[in-house]
Amino acid sequence: MSVESFIILVYILILASFLGFELITKVPPTLHTPLMSGSNAISGITIVGAIIASNIVDYGSISKWIGMAALVLATINVVGGYTVTDRMLNMFKKKK
Repeated sequence: MSVESFIILVYILILASFLGFELITKVPPTLHTPLMSGSNAISGITIVGAIIASNIVDYGSISKWIGMAALVLATINVVGGYTVTDRMLNMFKKKK
């Protein structure tokens, strides 16, 4: 990877982080549940990418370990996100 490519990737990471922070802080609380469901779907896509990344033939490769770590973390994120979303939706149900 050349230095120019690395600088562009770092620039994109910083810009995406700043934009994501600004967008999340402007979301009203009433929209958090639908947005959490959408972010869980995005984490599901991350799981597919992590499976592909960890399916490298070379077993000593660093990408296999990073892919496995991404798979574990994305799975925890999806399960936790759906659990929190379910709890939030249960607060709006009428009690018997």
